[in-house]
Amino acid sequence: MRRLLLVLALLSGSTVSGAASNGRPVIIGPEPDLDACLSMGEVTGLDPNGDGFLAVRSGPGSDYPLLEKLYEGQSVFICDTTAGDKWYGIVYSRRNDADCGVGSPLAHPQPYRGPCKSGWVSARWVKVTAG
Repeated sequence: MRRLLLVLALLSGSTVSGAASNGRPVIIGPEPDLDACLSMGEVTGLDPNGDGFLAVRSGPGSDYPLLEKLYEGQSVFICDTTAGDKWYGIVYSRRNDADCGVGSPLAHPQPYRGPCKSGWVSARWVKVTAG
């Protein structure tokens, strides 16, 4: 019940330290017996004649502010999803070999707070590679 209340508070727009006030934090640790982020993925399928990048946003939707741009081949941890899996909450580093601290279980779901970056991307451009 405590975990459900935490998740509901976070989803309702409550401000969390380290999270953008005009966004939605990426929640890690959904299952206490599994890794903090359940899947890995790779940015793929970007149109070379289009923008050529995948927008990382502060929340799950194109109306949220752009945080950063990811490019073809970038590895990401998939940690959170929206209903219908249209948007992924990701954790990533420009160094694909960086330890982002999401490979071990957590006792309770919580917003990601580093050392890597986090944000939301359209699931259309991320291929799940593990998990």
